[in-house]
Amino acid sequence: MKRRHATLALAAAGLATTARAQGGPVEGRHYALLPNALPATPGKIEVLEFFLYTCPHCYAFDPTVEAWVHKLPADVSFRRVPVGVQAMQRLHQRMFYALDAIGALTPAVHSGIFNAIHRDGVEITDEAAAVALVGRLGADTARFKQALNADGVRNKIAQDQKLLETSGISSVPMLVIAGRWRTGPGMGGTPAQDEAAGARQVLSTADFLIKQARQAAGGKTS
Repeated sequence: MKRRHATLALAAAGLATTARAQGGPVEGRHYALLPNALPATPGKIEVLEFFLYTCPHCYAFDPTVEAWVHKLPADVSFRRVPVGVQAMQRLHQRMFYALDAIGALTPAVHSGIFNAIHRDGVEITDEAAAVALVGRLGADTARFKQALNADGVRNKIAQDQKLLETSGISSVPMLVIAGRWRTGPGMGGTPAQDEAAGARQVLSTADFLIKQARQAAGGKTS
């Protein structure tokens, strides 16, 4: 296993050198290598998005990411990872996974939570506010309340915390590609660049890293 990882690292380094020569994304500017690799999903190139519902940059980033996700090739999987430090943010994590557990975490509901917070000024600071919001968004509130405090939800949050600690990520939004690289709107941008342009640049870098991961594995993800 270690030998294979070394081979992949050497192949990736060669691809990065080629990219620099051709004017593509540059390591250290547009993306960075994680201090510790995250567990890989067999047969897939996994893309993780670390985000906060209360983060205005995550809110601005989300529509562009959502459109991009629908165009990803079959060998790429995408998963959002809500993070939380304060009590309110941890409630939002529980809300995310409770909705997911009952099959109600649709793109419309996900964007609806963002809109409620950033456009409509809704404060989701307790369980009653969370239940009221998801009800307005069309979710089954009885099932949601049951899932909100379920062990499965708490276990997923604990797993996410381990991912966050292992990856060393300290800001959001941030994408992690193939468990090896991170990129986000704060990397490679300029002060005058608007958030939409920054989002497009990040996703262009993500596309590049997905190709790197695929080529480093010899065109295969297994």
